Amino acid sequence: MTFYVDPAFFILLAIAAIPAVVLGMRERPMRRYGFAVSVVFLVLLFSRTLEGLAAFGFFLVWATALTFWAQRLFKEENAHAVQLYRIALALAILPLAVYKVGAVFDQNLLGFLGISYITFKSVQVLIEIRDGLIENTSLFQYLYFLIFFPVFTSGPIMRSRDFCADIDVAPKRDEYLDGLSHGALWFLQGAVYKFVLAAFFSWLEWFAPQAIGTASAGATALGELAIALCYGLYLFFDFAGYSLMAMGAGSVLGIKVPRNFRAPFRSLTIKDFWNRWHITLSFWLRDFVFMRFTRAALKRKWFKSRLTPACLGFMINMTLMGAWHGLTLDYLCYGIYHGLLLAGCELYEKKSKFHKAHKNQKGYKFVSWALTMVLVFFGFSLFSGQISRLMGL
Repeated sequence: MTFYVDPAFFILLAIAAIPAVVLGMRERPMRRYGFAVSVVFLVLLFSRTLEGLAAFGFFLVWATALTFWAQRLFKEENAHAVQLYRIALALAILPLAVYKVGAVFDQNLLGFLGISYITFKSVQVLIEIRDGLIENTSLFQYLYFLIFFPVFTSGPIMRSRDFCADIDVAPKRDEYLDGLSHGALWFLQGAVYKFVLAAFFSWLEWFAPQAIGTASAGATALGELAIALCYGLYLFFDFAGYSLMAMGAGSVLGIKVPRNFRAPFRSLTIKDFWNRWHITLSFWLRDFVFMRFTRAALKRKWFKSRLTPACLGFMINMTLMGAWHGLTLDYLCYGIYHGLLLAGCELYEKKSKFHKAHKNQKGYKFVSWALTMVLVFFGFSLFSGQISRLMGL
C-alpha cells in the first residue's frame, strides 16, 4: 500500500479517523491509539517488501540503541560523552549513507521507503540530547515519533519536542475540533493539488512539447522551456499536496504537522525561496548544519570576514541537501547550484549599495522576483535531469 496514492490508504485512513475523532471529542489522550494505528499502517506499507520491512526493523533498533546510549552518557556525565556522542551520530547516519552509495550501483543496501526522513528525525534527537535540549525521552515517545505514519514516507520533517508536546497533552474539545476542521481543509486542498493540478502539469509536460514540435531550433527550445516550467509546477503541486494531506491526517490524531510550503513562487530572492520551499528540510539544515558551522567558524576565528563562514555554510548546507536526495550528478549539481546562488545572494545583499538603495522599490522587486523565478526553474531542470539530457550526459 502506498501512502496518499492508493485508494485503500484513503479508505483505511477514514476508518482509522473515527475512533480518533471520538477520543478527541471526549478530550481523551490518543497517543496509544495513534501509535497502534501507525504500526498498522507501516505493516501495510511494507507488506509487499519483506526486505524493506527487515531494513526498517534494523534501523529502528539501531537508532533506538544509539539514542538511549547517548542519553545515558550525558545523564551520567561521562567524561568521554562528547566523543562517544560523535561516534553515535556517525553511526546513526551510516545506514542512510550505505543506502545512498549502494543506490549509485543499483544496489538496495539497508534501504527502505522513508529512510531519509526517519534518519533526519533520529539525528535531530541525538543532536538535541548533546545540546541539553532533550534530557529525558521515553522509549514510547521516541518510537512513536519515528513511526508516526502521516509523515513517514514524504515528510514534512517534524521536531521531536513539538511532537512530544502534542502527544503528552490531550487537547480540549473546541481546540481539537478547530484543528480537525483546518486539517480537513488542508487534506482537501492537498488532494486537489496532487490529483488534479499535479496530474494536469504532468500531462502538460508531455503534451506541450508534442504540440509545439521540433520543426525549428526555436520550437525545440520553446518545447524544452515548456518541459522545465511544467515539471517545476508539477513538482510543487505533487509535493505540496503530499505535505498538506499529511497535515490533515496529523490533525485527526491531535498532532500539529508543520507547514512545508508557503507560496514559494512569490519569492523575491533565492533566500526567500528557501524560506518558502520544503521549509522543514531547509530549516532543519539551517538549525543543525548551517548555524553550527557558522558559530564554530566565528568562535574559532577561522576566517577574517564574517561573510565567509555564511557563504561556506550555504555551500555545505545545499550540497548536503543534494546528496540527501541522491548521490547522482543531477542531485549533486542541484545542491551545489543552490549553494552558489545562496552564497551569491548573501554577498550581494550585504555588499551592494545599489541593492540597499533600491530594495524597497516596486520595479526593483519585480525584477528581483523575475530573476529568482528564472534561477529556480533552471534549478528544477537540473533536479529533473533535463539539463543532463540536453548535454548528452
